[in-house]
Amino acid sequence: MNRPIAITLGDAAGIGPEIIAKSFRDAPQETRGCFVAGDVATLRRAVGFIGGAGRASVPVAVIEAPRDALNAPPRCIPVLQIPGLQQAVPLGAVSGVAGRFAADCVVWAARAALRGEIAALVTAPLHKEALALAGIAFPGHTELLQAEAAAYQGKPVREVPVRMMLANNELSTVLVSIHVSLRAAIEAVSFDNVLQTLRIAHQFVRGPVGSARRHRPRIGVAGLNPHAGEGGLFGREEIDIIAPAIAAARCEGIDANGPFAPDTVFMRARARDGQPGEFDVVVAMYHDQGLIPVKYLGVDQGVNVTLGLPLVRTSPDHGTAFDIAGSGTADAASLIAAIRMARQLCT
Repeated sequence: MNRPIAITLGDAAGIGPEIIAKSFRDAPQETRGCFVAGDVATLRRAVGFIGGAGRASVPVAVIEAPRDALNAPPRCIPVLQIPGLQQAVPLGAVSGVAGRFAADCVVWAARAALRGEIAALVTAPLHKEALALAGIAFPGHTELLQAEAAAYQGKPVREVPVRMMLANNELSTVLVSIHVSLRAAIEAVSFDNVLQTLRIAHQFVRGPVGSARRHRPRIGVAGLNPHAGEGGLFGREEIDIIAPAIAAARCEGIDANGPFAPDTVFMRARARDGQPGEFDVVVAMYHDQGLIPVKYLGVDQGVNVTLGLPLVRTSPDHGTAFDIAGSGTADAASLIAAIRMARQLCT
């Protein structure tokens, strides 16, 4: 790669810095050419948490520009200092200071990606309550990145539609709605939103022109109601909204199928024993409907990818885990998987 990948610090009170340090220590090939957009002192503190008898030292190096990361030696953590964090953040506590700094790191990395200075960004976990305490107007990474992309392109946010995809080696799901209440999520199941989700999922999974992963994906669509409405007995959203959106997508050449009962479609899409599932991706109607089956298969390998952005962004599929922050026991596997996927999407 001729451009580096930025890893944002996440919430300094959580496990983000620790899993970043572990990733550089334990996965030198995946982290080659990566750097941390964050705080030097916080990373050095995290290195202390993951140390111990028989553990190799993990040096933290200060860099002045993203390109400096390309020449960093293996198992060294290059850190580009983001201004704003004046003192150490207490571990395991919701903090507006930590929320503000986590958001500042994401904003810096998003703008660097939009300018073409970095190939991708991988975001360590942040805490939504900490963001709110800091006065951040967005509930999470996805919405913040959407706003940055829209501002960079000079467009209203509504003209930069994004979707959340959670994926592992067995199952991929794309969500019609993201971080909203269940009541609001049901209201978001509209013809336009479902069709737009199908288009975004198709475009991403198909891959760019010339990509080795380019193909016409098979998309399974989950219903909203039990048994996909059972012919209207348990609700008419499948008949009045979801099926017409699928039909419209098929007229555009999208291989969308359904709506299927939500309690079986994910099993049909799951890849097992080296054999692909019936679908390449499942479009789910709301957050938990799509994320529970992927996370059940293994949080340690799940990767969150934001679709629809003019940049590559991935993240682990877990949160800040305040209860174990500072213990050195947090598993870095999902972050390593996110770094690996970001690298794949850039090439």
